[in-house]
Amino acid sequence: MQNILDVFVQEFVTRSPDIAWALIIFVFGLIVASRVKNLVISFFDKIRLNHILRSLGWESFFDRFEAKMNIAKFFGIIVEIYFIFLFLTISLDVLKLSQVNTIVGNVINYYPNIFIAMIIFIFAVYIADFSKKIIIGKMDQEKITYSNFLGNTISIGTWILAILAILYQLQIVQTLVLSIFIGVISLIVLSVGIAFGLGGKDMAAKLLEDIEKRVR
Repeated sequence: MQNILDVFVQEFVTRSPDIAWALIIFVFGLIVASRVKNLVISFFDKIRLNHILRSLGWESFFDRFEAKMNIAKFFGIIVEIYFIFLFLTISLDVLKLSQVNTIVGNVINYYPNIFIAMIIFIFAVYIADFSKKIIIGKMDQEKITYSNFLGNTISIGTWILAILAILYQLQIVQTLVLSIFIGVISLIVLSVGIAFGLGGKDMAAKLLEDIEKRVR
């Protein structure tokens, strides 16, 4: 035991400069990661991500589980963890712990999939909100009977496609997700076609009625 302890102490003293540098790099990484997280949260607050999600009814979903909805903070934490892992790999490289570094490196290599999934989710939020407002708002002004149906179809369809795209990007049952993705697109195209057909009939009737009034 004494020999083992002596070897340990000697190894620790020999590698103490590397350990010190590794700790400095990691602590610096924690500071950088925290700052980046705050910047990400601030950015999403400026583009009103949480506000739009509340208008889409997401807050009531979280209330059912007695949880507070804060997607901006959630995304900020994801980015923070990425930077922590990034600086951790540098620290492990200084300590020459290649096996552990390989595991952490695999996590970092997977992160682009997470970032792309985040971007898909953000686009889905804005497309669902924008499409629903434009279609329902403008078509209601024209008094089209099936405007609500069409608006809800596009909004729900956007979310379904976004969820499938996120699952595919995260490499979760990719073959099954791709098959469902194709089926959902076909269903949405069919639903929109039917909605436009039924709504177009009312619009055409209104147009003909206006022409008839002007001719008289």
